[in-house]
Amino acid sequence: MDTSSWSRAPWSTQPSLKLKTDEVGIDFDAFIRGLAENRTNEEMACAFAVPVAVIASLREHFMRFGIDSVMGQD
Repeated sequence: MDTSSWSRAPWSTQPSLKLKTDEVGIDFDAFIRGLAENRTNEEMACAFAVPVAVIASLREHFMRFGIDSVMGQD
């Protein structure tokens, strides 16, 4: 069955980038500034005192989903 033409719900349960940065103790605005300044994962990990993998995961989330997702709008 071809499901490519099915409509999809206009919301997501994906947590926002703000929520994810809060969960790991990173200032959201400082993280976004680091991205804007094109800082490396290693530089940002050192600045925020977290493992490089945490920054890599947050950066991947930003690149894939952006800053926020729409949740439950009617």
